[in-house]
Amino acid sequence: MSTEIVPVILCGGSGTRLWPLSREKYPKQLLSLVDGDSLLQATLRRMDGQTHASSNPIVVCNEEYRFVIAEQLRQLGKLGKIVLEPVGRNTAPALTIAALEAARDGADPVLLVMPADHVIIDTQAFQEVVNEGAVHATQGAIVTFGIVPDNPETGYGYIKVGDAITSSQVSLKIAQFVEKPDLQTANAYVESGEFLWNSGLFMVKASVWLQAIAQCRPDILQAARSSWEVHQLDGDFIRLGKQQFANCPSDSIDYAVMEHVANGEGNLPSGVVVPLQAGWSDVGAWDSFWKVLPQDDTGNATRGDVIIEGCQDVLALSTSRLLACVGLQNLAVIETPDAVLVIDKNKTQDVKRVVELLKLQARGEAQSHRKVHRPWGWYDSIDMGERFQVKRIVVNPGATLSLQMHHHRAEHWIVVTGTAEVTRGDEVFLVSENQSTYIPLGVTHRLSNPGKLPLEMIEVQSGAYLGEDDIVRFDDSYGRN
Repeated sequence: MSTEIVPVILCGGSGTRLWPLSREKYPKQLLSLVDGDSLLQATLRRMDGQTHASSNPIVVCNEEYRFVIAEQLRQLGKLGKIVLEPVGRNTAPALTIAALEAARDGADPVLLVMPADHVIIDTQAFQEVVNEGAVHATQGAIVTFGIVPDNPETGYGYIKVGDAITSSQVSLKIAQFVEKPDLQTANAYVESGEFLWNSGLFMVKASVWLQAIAQCRPDILQAARSSWEVHQLDGDFIRLGKQQFANCPSDSIDYAVMEHVANGEGNLPSGVVVPLQAGWSDVGAWDSFWKVLPQDDTGNATRGDVIIEGCQDVLALSTSRLLACVGLQNLAVIETPDAVLVIDKNKTQDVKRVVELLKLQARGEAQSHRKVHRPWGWYDSIDMGERFQVKRIVVNPGATLSLQMHHHRAEHWIVVTGTAEVTRGDEVFLVSENQSTYIPLGVTHRLSNPGKLPLEMIEVQSGAYLGEDDIVRFDDSYGRN
């Protein structure tokens, strides 16, 4: 097998069931949950060292967190193509766009389609089943990977397996895709030995996918192709035609194509499922996150500054302060600077209802963390009161904020570490550690970090209105309005 394997990372989704750690504008795939890498970075590393894997993945993502994704790729030295979806349209259109990109200039690689928010502990085992899947994908099959179930899980869809592929001792034909079952049905599935969990992982040649989607959902292909044909390059990003993509129907890979493949319809390619046992989890909710973490003798898993006393089967996660848990059983306690969640681990699927309530109340905790990432670095709103706000700001080396002005607030800047280059009206000057400057209301200004180390500073805002929409941009390196 000499065909190139191009990883396609699907980086959509908001991860609402992992609130408050996951937020709509900074979802779980961008978070470091299991080790030092974010889930996205761990996904990008998953094929490192595999002989035929391309080092230039295709990442399909929401426009909202494009700069964070670009930075996370840069940290890994990856030169991937980042395709921006103007609106979310599920996985089938996303894969179709990736296939169109991969097929540029007549190329026809095998696409390894991976959600960005899954955990796989055993990378070697994963690469071995990928090698098995690549054999079938190269021959024109659409391959998926089924997780060997270890319990009657009701939160996953299932794949019923058929006969073994004659050329393989591992791979199986796909007999049927089935929906998430109730507990009794899930028990029957696991006991039968004929069902695997649907992982959402796929392998298929670019040309094979385009032919399959043309047969099953020509409306998706037409809209995706229309948006692709008018795409524009914007620095590190590929921007699709917004209106054309908005007209694309929303559908998943399973519904759009795989169910038709399993039913043997028309002239569709064959479907193959390869069983996977590699410590997989979709980390879809706090109970599944608890399962992938190391636990003590009484089933407690902790992250951060946590004290556990007399607890059993507890997940305790702290991000910003001491968290003490006493006498708890089967609970998840999740602390962030602006919100705390305490929930029965049997009810973790219901966290999304909390997020829905926050949205109905127009509360910002559904959308963003207190710490907000920007293309130039980040800021953290550490205190706020009537007519004032205090922010901790970190600017990356060489980065520059937009040239801007505020109608309703003035700002004091105090440099903690590093050196700031400040533009204030017609002046340009440096502000060093332990020095400060003042930006009056209505004055055009800009902040840059000319150094090789991060610039850290404290900003004190004062005025009648302190919202983030009180920014008039005159010039921006990142193309923001």
